[in-house]
Amino acid sequence: MSLTNVKALTFDLFGTVLDLGGSLTPYIADFLKAKGSDVSPDEFWKQWRYRQRIEQYQDNIVAMGHSGYLTVARRACVYTSQLFRVEASQADIDELMIAWQSLSPFDDVLPALERMQGHVKLVALSNGEPEFLQHLVQNRIGWDFDDIISVQVVGAFKPNPGVYRKAAGILGLEVGECLMVSANSFDVMGARMCGLRGAFVNRQSLPYEDSGYQPDVTVSDFTELADELL
Repeated sequence: MSLTNVKALTFDLFGTVLDLGGSLTPYIADFLKAKGSDVSPDEFWKQWRYRQRIEQYQDNIVAMGHSGYLTVARRACVYTSQLFRVEASQADIDELMIAWQSLSPFDDVLPALERMQGHVKLVALSNGEPEFLQHLVQNRIGWDFDDIISVQVVGAFKPNPGVYRKAAGILGLEVGECLMVSANSFDVMGARMCGLRGAFVNRQSLPYEDSGYQPDVTVSDFTELADELL
């Protein structure tokens, strides 16, 4: 793949740059153990992540005001706890939610960003709240992105089309000059539908959306992404 005409890479953070499962399952394991539950931490996380996405879609659809990433993640945690019959108080849920402040990047991310630095703008484009993103970028990822853009500038979660178009506008670029990098296939599809180019970081060998809006490139990790782009 050539970088011709691409002037910015816009990176999803949650699940793409940041290893959600690897970061959160140890905390989930402690939570379940304290509750005397024999539910697998991996299965709890799988259902939590699934429900979180539903909560985000519902938040977009009902259009009653953008709730924020941590708010919908908390709602999904409450739902998942009830799903598995885990009795958890509001304080229990609040304590588990603190784990989101300790997310860590995948091992391949920083070396690849270093390789790509200077060739194009490297931008974080995330569903998280601005303050939360600043914390994660500065204290957990440790990378100086050229810009950090939260979906709160639009008031809707990705893949709302306004997010991708607004990001291009903030960067002073045409949509086709931006390449959305995400491990979430719906994110790549949403960006492609808006005219952005797309890179699908398929870490788990998942199927792509049944859509005509295919990624420009599919890679297994950031090392392969840097190989493809440089």
